[in-house]
Amino acid sequence: MKSKLIRIATRKSALALWQANHVQALLRETHPGIEIELVKIVTKGDRIIDRPLAEIGGKGLFLKELESALLEGDADLAVHSMKDVPAEMPPGLVLDAVLPRANPYDALVSRGGRLLADLPAGSRIGTCSLRRQSMLLALRPDLVVKELRGNVDTRLRKLDEGQYDAIILACAGLQRLGLGERITETLSGPGWLPASTQGIIGLQCRIDDAETRALIAPLADQKTAVVAFAERAVARVLEASCQVPLAVHGILSEGTVRLDAVVGTPDGTEVVKASGKAPASEAIALGEQIAADLLQNGAGKIIQSL
Repeated sequence: MKSKLIRIATRKSALALWQANHVQALLRETHPGIEIELVKIVTKGDRIIDRPLAEIGGKGLFLKELESALLEGDADLAVHSMKDVPAEMPPGLVLDAVLPRANPYDALVSRGGRLLADLPAGSRIGTCSLRRQSMLLALRPDLVVKELRGNVDTRLRKLDEGQYDAIILACAGLQRLGLGERITETLSGPGWLPASTQGIIGLQCRIDDAETRALIAPLADQKTAVVAFAERAVARVLEASCQVPLAVHGILSEGTVRLDAVVGTPDGTEVVKASGKAPASEAIALGEQIAADLLQNGAGKIIQSL
């Protein structure tokens, strides 16, 4: 048993705190008597909410301060939404464990309970994701996309105030916060794929911290890890950040991974798709091949134009 206190770095948003508390509960259940403290950090991504993420540096802004806390010894473990974690890990850190995946799909939350197909032309849809914007406009080019930043409660409030006719959020976030009843429609299927690793919680620590790595090892879900690393391989090869409208979803079944991926222009007028299957042991190679197929089919041109 580790004798010193385990300090978990987390953002202060309600969803981030839910995730950190969830990990804390799992650790206490697995290691009775363990001492745990939450180190609450406000990140640059939390502070700057009046500009698009792509404009200020991407989703990595939500975890740089947490990673600094790890590297400087102010925390032992960081809890992340995996979709916010860049494909390349900073030197000295490792993402050792991922928890079982929650609902990976996007949610449409609309005023009046309208489905996506029923929204009138010109309806204002809130999102800060180029991926969601691209897929939305590919399906409904007659809708108007408006920038939407802030935590889940802020976004829902802006919808309820009438600033938007509908907004798009992650199902997992709403369900974890007990707001699943706000979901009007789950967006899934061939025409709508989630972000890489959406719905997955990742645990990050220092490479040389063998004690913490041993403590979190029992929490790791190997099936989720297989699809997470496959999806992250696609993003890594494409050097994808939130500036790239990339959607990718992996499913593991009977030892085989199926991976589907899409890169589209922000206006939804051009969409490049790729898919494939491979044994779970070749999940990362499959992700790399899917990325290569996307590039061969024209995704490189789209990415260069952004």
